[in-house]
Amino acid sequence: MKTQVVTTPIIKISCDILMINLFEGNLLFDKNTALIDKALANHISTIITEQPTCTQYGETTIIHTWGVIGAKRLLLLGMGKKTELTLDKIRCLSGTAMRIAQNLHVKSVAIGLPELDAKKYDLQMIVQAVTEGAVMGTYQFNYYKTKTSKPASERIENFILMGNDAVQNSIINQGVQQGMIIGQSVNLARDLGNHPAMYMTPTQLALQAQKIARENHLEITILDQADMEEEQMHALLSVAQGSSQPPKMIVLKYIGDTSTKDITAFVGKGVTFDSGGISIKPSLNMGEMKNDMAGGAVVLSAMLAIAKLKPCINIMAVIPCTENMPDGNAYKPGDVISSMSGKTIEIITTDAEGRLILADAITYAQKLGATQILDVATLTGACVVALGNLTSGLISNNPSFCKQILDAAAHTGEKMWELPSFTEYKEQIKSEIADLKNSGGRGAGAITAGLFIEEFTNHLPWVHMDIAGTADSDKDHGYHVKGATGAGTRTLIQLAQNLSTK
Repeated sequence: MKTQVVTTPIIKISCDILMINLFEGNLLFDKNTALIDKALANHISTIITEQPTCTQYGETTIIHTWGVIGAKRLLLLGMGKKTELTLDKIRCLSGTAMRIAQNLHVKSVAIGLPELDAKKYDLQMIVQAVTEGAVMGTYQFNYYKTKTSKPASERIENFILMGNDAVQNSIINQGVQQGMIIGQSVNLARDLGNHPAMYMTPTQLALQAQKIARENHLEITILDQADMEEEQMHALLSVAQGSSQPPKMIVLKYIGDTSTKDITAFVGKGVTFDSGGISIKPSLNMGEMKNDMAGGAVVLSAMLAIAKLKPCINIMAVIPCTENMPDGNAYKPGDVISSMSGKTIEIITTDAEGRLILADAITYAQKLGATQILDVATLTGACVVALGNLTSGLISNNPSFCKQILDAAAHTGEKMWELPSFTEYKEQIKSEIADLKNSGGRGAGAITAGLFIEEFTNHLPWVHMDIAGTADSDKDHGYHVKGATGAGTRTLIQLAQNLSTK
């Protein structure tokens, strides 16, 4: 999808669909909408009068122009009340509208930018939100279809935005460029999560990382099983030993600030298929466990955007990759294993594997110089029970770092909530025969899983992000498309930009 910024009068723009923003309770149109309404003999005003619900948030109405103006059709987009509009609502509306256009098999779409309070939202922010919504909302996963039309991203060939002058056009172009980078990075995370586990193995994920590193000048190291054995990553290797697929540890580095040795580590869980191991999961919906590597996909995709946006900060990505499978070599409940840190772990259930591979990855990140750590994982069903499919859960040992992540999430519209991390919860993961046990039971399961990971941070500032409930969507809505969502990607990108020293 190509983007274009034009200064052509709105009634002369040639396109298949022109999107017009209508605010609830407001018949005072902006300049562009007023021009179109006049050209169409007040047809838009008549529709609003006879069907006032068309201005409510998310409502869409399509009308033909019959050649009176350059656009073949108008899509009237209900924006709701102007005082209640947010950047994320703009992003959602853009995704919804573009998906409607996509389903109509159009080739060109033009969009009028909503006029909002400039003190609250600058033009670049609005354009970025519109662009992100357009890119994410038109996502489709068609790799394995043999009889289908072209992917949506190829159907809509031109995405047209309107500017007024050279200065405004420059701002719009900046917003479009940033929105495209971020939206495409989210779609990469979706692709990685939607691929079946037979294809997206640890080896394939490592190949994807190598391609990103090569094309975007990132430092990369891939550890194989022999390297892990040398590093004594016994926790990760224990999880991997039941699978015929060899494990990998992906390490990417982006150095954007050579004046400091501080480096933020993004650590992503990369379990490319999770059967539960010997503690096998129920067969119902087990296929969804192909996306148990969503945390790794988020981290890898965020690194792609960071490499393109070039913030002045140092970021390291560490992604431990393996399958969790049951066979005669698999680790078992009751085993006691070691870890790279030297701490021993009693295995209560082999279906609590994510925290084991993250433990070694976090220890390795510290060896490589990490000064603060954010880990991202589809870690617990308990987080889904607590927060549902709308909100990701956070656990942290550092209020300041946690607030930075919550602020980044709020800016992107990704909903996150900090869970309590009281010391008393650690009683649940104490073991009588080892340093720790890998499950504290059902009660407060999301919290105790996070606190297990904290035991390997050596008191560095750390936040754990549990995306178990938000990594997949069961329907299309807003800029979300059914399947893998890439949840967390935009927060990591925004965090890197917020932490940038320039």
